[in-house]
Amino acid sequence: MTHNRIPLAGVIGHPIAHSKSPQLHGHWLKKYGLAGHYVPMDVAPDDFETVLRTLPKAGFVGTNVTVPHKEAALRIADHVSGRASVIGAANTLVFQEDGSIHADNTDGYGFLENLRSGAPDWTPSGGPAVVFGAGGAARAVLQSLLDAGVSQIMLTNRTRERADQLQEEFGDRISVVDWLQAGNVIENAELVVNTTSLGMLGQPELRVPLDGLQPGAVVTDLVYAPLKTHLLQAAEQAGCTTVDGLGMLLHQAVPGFESWFGVRPEVTDDLRAAVLG
Repeated sequence: MTHNRIPLAGVIGHPIAHSKSPQLHGHWLKKYGLAGHYVPMDVAPDDFETVLRTLPKAGFVGTNVTVPHKEAALRIADHVSGRASVIGAANTLVFQEDGSIHADNTDGYGFLENLRSGAPDWTPSGGPAVVFGAGGAARAVLQSLLDAGVSQIMLTNRTRERADQLQEEFGDRISVVDWLQAGNVIENAELVVNTTSLGMLGQPELRVPLDGLQPGAVVTDLVYAPLKTHLLQAAEQAGCTTVDGLGMLLHQAVPGFESWFGVRPEVTDDLRAAVLG
């Protein structure tokens, strides 16, 4: 008598109740008729490593990790992908047959796929990009834009020091602009990206003057609650192409799902509706 284990995956964070990932992966499991489950797990930092090492024994094939565990996941992992190493954080873990943990970061991939599907006319060589923010999300965005071939990125952050650190690390295609000058540099931008939490529900607004936005520029916000942020509203009025942040969440989930459940899923309107539910 053979026991076929049902593959389990999930997302580990602290807190985690707000996560959209269970709806997202649940939709795909149902759509493709796969045996498997995806569960949210609220795990305190002190218990993180113990839980992670135990999950493969319980039938887990991998997990997503989110705040505050993304850096810790890298330290614990037995193997780390090049892009996770550059970004300095992991969001996708795959457990190997022998229980070893492979860490990857699919945020940059998700960002770029979302950008390409929402703004198909955008080309990396089309002109400079402006990036707001210098946190973990900014690292993923910078890495993906540099890999795609963007030749000039203007980086601006409320704390200049953090932007300077990223510039040192990522190289001379990045130039740092004072936060007070952020409104001036968007006049030349072909692409404007907000990687900060400013404009998110319950957070302060992004108070950067936006009258310099040029028609035809592409503007994207990683914030997806609300779906249409103040930045995207202003960009729409200025005649820009806008790309909301929900697509990044959907696209970054594709490689993990494929690794865990063996099917490469598609990002569709049905999926968006299910996640917005």
